[in-house]
Amino acid sequence: MQPPDFPPLPALTRAESAFIDGYLRVVDQVGRINPAHGDDTYTALRAAQALASHAAALRDALALMHRRGETRIHSSTLTRALRELDGERRAARVALPPVPPD
Repeated sequence: MQPPDFPPLPALTRAESAFIDGYLRVVDQVGRINPAHGDDTYTALRAAQALASHAAALRDALALMHRRGETRIHSSTLTRALRELDGERRAARVALPPVPPD
């Protein structure tokens, strides 16, 4: 059985790839901390502890981009990459769930 064919990711620099990866790691941790979606304090605690290192990696990726002269964030390209990497579903865990109808 063949794995599914996924659309190709847009061409990114290594720093842009690190930026996207770091951003999604931060989003994942914040989603685990979100009390509207959480189940227990231990999971939220572990996510909060991991958040600091993931945020530092995200900061480092952005600093590297800046040092290399990559001063613009190409939002349309990076948005495509986020969508291909399931960013919409992952970011949805950060938001509050919809209000149930009365």
